[in-house]
Amino acid sequence: MFDALPNFWTPVMAAADLADKPVGMVLAGEKIVLFRGKDGPAALLDRCPHRGVALSLGRIAEGQLECPFHGWKFDGKGHCSHIPFNPGLERAGVGALPARELGGLIWVYTGFEATEEPVVPPALLDKRFHLDVLTEEWSAHWTRAMENMLDTPHLPWVHRGTIGSSLWKRMRPDSKMNQEVTETDWGFEDRFQIDDGEGNQINWRRPNGMELFILEKPWGRMRTHAWCVPTTTDHTRMIVATATGFGWLNVFAGLGRGFNRRVLGEDRAVLESSFPVRVPAPDDEQNVPTDKVTLRFRMWYLKNLAEREPPAATPG
Repeated sequence: MFDALPNFWTPVMAAADLADKPVGMVLAGEKIVLFRGKDGPAALLDRCPHRGVALSLGRIAEGQLECPFHGWKFDGKGHCSHIPFNPGLERAGVGALPARELGGLIWVYTGFEATEEPVVPPALLDKRFHLDVLTEEWSAHWTRAMENMLDTPHLPWVHRGTIGSSLWKRMRPDSKMNQEVTETDWGFEDRFQIDDGEGNQINWRRPNGMELFILEKPWGRMRTHAWCVPTTTDHTRMIVATATGFGWLNVFAGLGRGFNRRVLGEDRAVLESSFPVRVPAPDDEQNVPTDKVTLRFRMWYLKNLAEREPPAATPG
């Protein structure tokens, strides 16, 4: 199960979007349902063990998920607590996945027993930051999306009119990009600089997360986080969480959502044309020295996950 991303914590949605109704979704090839149980967010396989219908079509009753077909009730651990017209009868229930609410996001573990807790970027847990979350669905394999999120050389071209504008204006034909990559317990840090300009930092948070330090000043801070969450073999749910720390000015932070969607749209327009759909072996594409950051991710993916995945769809 979850062959595209097995045994990892990943955010799947904004916590604010999980309210009084169950939410069904596809995660790494598996249908799951999320709801707020008595003990917090819960994630179950979206299939009633009785007749196989989608539990996400049901309703929440007293912190339990009620099947829409025959009214069987399941708690956050997947235990079947009630079967109408069959008093006292017990059944094992449905598969439950570990779920947490942290940093304004709902996290799900793609396995039944988590050996550790999610590693959440610090800004998402810092009350001094305002958090704004948006999601999009892309027709792209999650590995292509992940490499795009880590790829800084594309900024002056894909984002010439937005976040890459300043780079485009000061680039010269002989400009160089310096990249210093440091391994960490949770992935790697990339400190990059173009010519003698101000440096910046982007992090890869294993397996599918990115953290970009946009602004780090005494008077304000801003960081963008993105997760490329695989749904089917050729579709990805993009979750972007922007954390802004501008004191009382944080009340205006939500105004940037439209800008963030514009930036994502610029990436999407290019990325959905990638072929092959899934990242290939490095020798199958022409690479240059400034690709070393994305290739670090690619080599990790090819070593640890590629053989588990079913074939990606082929454009036809």
